[in-house]
Amino acid sequence: MSVKRKENKTNPVAKYAIFATIFSLVGLADSAYLTAKHFTDKNVPCNLITGCEQVLKSSYAEFFGIPTAAFGALAYFLVFSLAILTFYGNTKLWALLGGIVAIMSVFTIWLIYLQAFVIGAFCQFCLISAGTTFSLLITYLLSKYFIKPTLK
Repeated sequence: MSVKRKENKTNPVAKYAIFATIFSLVGLADSAYLTAKHFTDKNVPCNLITGCEQVLKSSYAEFFGIPTAAFGALAYFLVFSLAILTFYGNTKLWALLGGIVAIMSVFTIWLIYLQAFVIGAFCQFCLISAGTTFSLLITYLLSKYFIKPTLK
């Protein structure tokens, strides 16, 4: 069974959905890696900067006993799913993706604040996740700027 994708004429966000798919997979891999490391209680290799363990062992590394990275993995999987569905023609979901990415961005700003001003250390994997989230936000905002017609 093959799935046919609508042509780009009827799906103006298809190229943006491709970028969102790629970025969300990067974020999903990063978050899944950190979640697995959390559950195995193994240190992550922090090659670029120091402070990963300080961040990942802080009281902010969990919410209600669930690793913060697991929430990120769930969010990135949701964005990935919405991007794929949008790519295959359900352009109504693009606005939902944008809303989720906006919430993720606000949460990411809070996490960066915690690293910078509360914990006093940075985690390179957390910064990769932040970059991924902001890349998703920029992708969504660019789609809104460059595509004038109302999405169906």
